[in-house]
Amino acid sequence: MSAIDVVGRYGAAAAAGDMAALAATLTKDVVWHQPGANRLSGDHVGPEAVVAHLGRFMELSGGTFALETESATESGNLVATTVRFTAEREGAAALDQHGVDVFRVEGDLIAEIWLIGEDQAAEDRFWG
Repeated sequence: MSAIDVVGRYGAAAAAGDMAALAATLTKDVVWHQPGANRLSGDHVGPEAVVAHLGRFMELSGGTFALETESATESGNLVATTVRFTAEREGAAALDQHGVDVFRVEGDLIAEIWLIGEDQAAEDRFWG
C-alpha cells in the first residue's frame, strides 16, 4: 500500500467519524505535533492520545469543527495534504483557514503528523 493510500484510509475514517478505524491507521507510538500556543498545542503520543485530541476539537467547538482535504501528494513515505478547516465557538471569531498537514508513514501506518495553518495567531486566539 502506498503512503498516500494509508493517509486516504485515515481521512476516510475521520470523515466517517469512525475513531476506532482512525486509530487503526496509526502506529502505537504515533506523534501528532499540534503547533501554536493554545490549550490544544503540543505533542500527542499514541493512538488513544490522538483520538482524545481530535475529540477536544469537537468538544471546544460545540461539534462544529470540520476538516476538508483539498489535495494530497506523496514523496516516498511522506504525504502532504492541503486542507481547509473551520469551527465556531461562542465568544470567538469563527475559524476558517487553509493549511498543510504532513504525514510520515511507516509500512501501512501513520507514524507522525505535523499541522501548519495559515494564521497560527488567529488559531491560538480561537482555541484559547
